[in-house]
Amino acid sequence: MLYELYMHGFFNIAIIKYITFRAGLAFFIAFLMTVFIMPYFINWAKLKKASQPISTSIKAHANKKDTPTMGGLVFVLSAVTASILTARLDNMYVQIGIACLLLFMFIGARDDYMKIVARNNAGMSSKAKFFFLFCVACLISVWLYWIGLNADFYIPLVKKPILSLPNCPYFIIALWILVFLATTNAVNVTDGLDGLATVPSICALSSLSVFMYVGGNFEMAKYLLWPHIADSGEIMILSLAMIGALFGFLWYNCHPAQVFMGDSGSLALGGFIAFCAIVSKNEILLILIGSIFVIETISVILQIGSYKLRHKRIFLMAPIHHHFEVKGWAENKIIVRFWIIAILSNLIALITLKIR
Repeated sequence: MLYELYMHGFFNIAIIKYITFRAGLAFFIAFLMTVFIMPYFINWAKLKKASQPISTSIKAHANKKDTPTMGGLVFVLSAVTASILTARLDNMYVQIGIACLLLFMFIGARDDYMKIVARNNAGMSSKAKFFFLFCVACLISVWLYWIGLNADFYIPLVKKPILSLPNCPYFIIALWILVFLATTNAVNVTDGLDGLATVPSICALSSLSVFMYVGGNFEMAKYLLWPHIADSGEIMILSLAMIGALFGFLWYNCHPAQVFMGDSGSLALGGFIAFCAIVSKNEILLILIGSIFVIETISVILQIGSYKLRHKRIFLMAPIHHHFEVKGWAENKIIVRFWIIAILSNLIALITLKIR
C-alpha cells in the first residue's frame, strides 16, 4: 500500500521503493501489532475457555491445561496486515504468499476449534485434515507453476540445475505438493513445548529471506551463481513481517507460555516456510534449514515404524522432545538446545550460498 501511494505521488520519500526498507518496516509493524494485540487475545481466550486440552502422558504439563491456544491467529494476521501495508500488492508472489498464509491458517483454526469444543486433542480426523492440506498445497503449487515459477530442480553446492522440467509440470508440481505437506506436518509435530517451534521458524525464515533477496536481485544472483527469480525478492517483506510477528509471539510464548500458537499458527508457518523454500529453489536445502522439524518428524516415523514392525519403541516417547522430557531433562534445557541446533544448521545453510 505504501509503495502504491508513493508511486502515485502521495508523498515523496524515495526510500520506500527499496525492498530492504519496506521489509524492516514490515518487521516492526508486525512485531508491535502482535505485542499489543496478544494480551487482549489471551484475556478473551481465557474468558471463552479457549484452551487446548493437554495430554496427561507427561505430568510436568499438567500446569499448562488452562493456557489459551490459537495464538497463531494473532501473529499470522499481524504479519499479513504488515505485508499489505508495505509490500507491492501487484506482485503475484506476494499475493500467493498471503493466500498461502491465510489458507493454511484457516485449516489450523478449524482443527483448533474442534479440539476446544470437543475438549480433547483429536480435532479433525487425520483424513479430513490431510484432504484440506492436500487441496491447499495443490492450489498453491499449480498457481506457482501457472505464473511461470522456474521449474528447474536444484541441489545445494551445485551451480546448475540437475533437472530442467519446464515442460514436465506433473513432476515439479508433485514435488512442491510434497514439500508443502511435509513441512506443514513437521512444524505441527514440533510445536509441543513452549517456544520450541517459534525460534526454529524464525531461523528458517531468516535464512530463506536471504535466499529470496539474492534470487530476486539480478546482479547478486549472477555473482553468487544463484537462480534468478524475477520479482521474488518482494516476498522478503512477507517473510520479515512473519519474523517480526513471531518475535512478538515469543514474548508471550516463551517458557512458561501464556499462549500456544495452535494448529492455526503451526500449519500457517509450515505452509509459508514451504512456499519460501519453493520460490527460492531450496526444496532440498530445506532439510538443513528446517533441521529441527526434520528431526522431530523422523523421530515420529521411526517410533511408529519400529512399534508396528518389531513391537518395540526406539524412544521413550515421540516426538523426540518428549523423549528427553521423560528422561528428566528440564523443559528449558530441551528448548534452548534445540534452538542452538536450529541456529547452527541455518548458519551452515547460508554458507552454501557462497560455496557453489
